[in-house]
Amino acid sequence: MIGAFVRVFGRIGLLSFGGPAAQIALMHKELVEDRDWLTEEQYLRALSFCMLLPGPEAMQLATYAGWKRAGIVGGLIGGGLFVLPGALLILCLALAYGTYGNLPMVQALFLGVKATVVVIVLQALIKIAKRALQARAHLLIAFCGFAALFLLGLPFPLVILAAAIAGAMSRNKDIPPTITGRPDLSGSVRIIAIGAAVWACPLILVWLWDQAFLIEVGVFFSKLAVVTFGGAYAVLAYMTQEVVVSYAWLSTAQMMDALGLAETTPGPLILVTQFVGMIAGLSQGGVTMALLAGMLTLWVTFVPCFIWIFAGAPLIDWLDGQPRLRGALAGITAAVVGVIGNLSLWFALHVFFGQLEMINWGPIRMVWPAFETAQPLPIALALAAAALLLWRKWPLPLVLVATAGLSLILQIGG
Repeated sequence: MIGAFVRVFGRIGLLSFGGPAAQIALMHKELVEDRDWLTEEQYLRALSFCMLLPGPEAMQLATYAGWKRAGIVGGLIGGGLFVLPGALLILCLALAYGTYGNLPMVQALFLGVKATVVVIVLQALIKIAKRALQARAHLLIAFCGFAALFLLGLPFPLVILAAAIAGAMSRNKDIPPTITGRPDLSGSVRIIAIGAAVWACPLILVWLWDQAFLIEVGVFFSKLAVVTFGGAYAVLAYMTQEVVVSYAWLSTAQMMDALGLAETTPGPLILVTQFVGMIAGLSQGGVTMALLAGMLTLWVTFVPCFIWIFAGAPLIDWLDGQPRLRGALAGITAAVVGVIGNLSLWFALHVFFGQLEMINWGPIRMVWPAFETAQPLPIALALAAAALLLWRKWPLPLVLVATAGLSLILQIGG
């Protein structure tokens, strides 16, 4: 049984390119179509549950599938092998980037990557909007989410909380739960308590070691792990704001490079946090600190995903039957559209313009471009990436290679 788990989930982990939609389709083929590890009903119910949770739903779905077949050991194998291949690649890419990222040729390549990232986020916005904005109330929540972030600069967790409340309250109160009664929570509470203690162990160790930087890394990415509703794109703007402005670990350009590299690796896109932690560690204490920061980031980001599944999986049927809870999820998903809209505009402004200005007018606090500093090359590269991705439907890794190579050729040629 263990050998079969390692083979199947190892193959899923190695082939999980292309974002959540492709990863979820791959797991459906492997777990439902090719073998009877999950029924269609179990798969869809588990997917709906994973979308309720903070964190990468595809990784949590793999964890659930392992748990369903072989308990906690199976869940650890399923979720762990989904993350491990991508994490090893990110480790190598981060060290290489830290060593060679400032070379002119590498910077020329990454201009093409940055331009493509703008289109990648726009593509994610279009896909999620089609799925999420099914009612007028959801459209309003999405607009309010965008305005709260771009115009008012409100904290991301506050926006998500408000969207969940609005979504729950908008659900028809006369719709009764399809499953009544109270579930047995004793086992879930025990798992949460044990899991939280395990999760906190590295944080306690770095605190006893008196490593201020690692404490900051651990605390920040721990907070991020519990608000990552809607996938990595939803929290990238919040993460960029914090790591660039509040902590000054990376520049905005480095954040975009991080996203571009994370898009080329298998596994969940939230592995971008590992890249960020490692690049920050390199500047703080070289390769050793980078490795420690990367491992700590991985730990505090993904351990909660296992806790949510092991504690909540036995309650899936009950949770799926609660209309208010499903309304809250719909509200969060709608807000994520606004959040990603803010992210796409943020990235576009930083790539396409050489200078930005801060506008303060009453409660409004927003960035605005100096239009005379528009940069034709990244705009042209983004248009080329959009044509290849949205029109010609090229695979994303191929588009990244094409735009990076085109950027290098154009800059070498003057």
